[in-house]
Amino acid sequence: MQKIILKQSDKKILAQYSENQKPNEACAILFGKEDKVLDIFFTDNIEESPINFTISNEQLIEAYKIAEDQNVEIVGIFHSHPNSDAFPSNTDKKFMQSNPVAWIIYSGINKNFKAYILESDSIEIPIEEK
Repeated sequence: MQKIILKQSDKKILAQYSENQKPNEACAILFGKEDKVLDIFFTDNIEESPINFTISNEQLIEAYKIAEDQNVEIVGIFHSHPNSDAFPSNTDKKFMQSNPVAWIIYSGINKNFKAYILESDSIEIPIEEK
């Protein structure tokens, strides 16, 4: 995956969701096909933390079941950084290894989105709008 396609309307929804979850990190799973996001599955940050997020096993299982039922893939993991830039933390990089999809991060301070994939290190990939 060299890019991720995320509609402007989905960005607005994710930004609003992130703002509503403050002071904690927001998180969601992104469904789609290949590099295009088609749907958002909002999840709870069970850590209730402004610096980390964890999606429950129950919600992960539910997401995989929905993806299978709707014949889509999990193409991305979304989360917010309420008080920092949209750049993967060391914790993010660790979890990117076990979740090799696009990671989209929303900065609560800059109000921008950035996407990353992990190769030998995290590399930024473009977000396109269609």
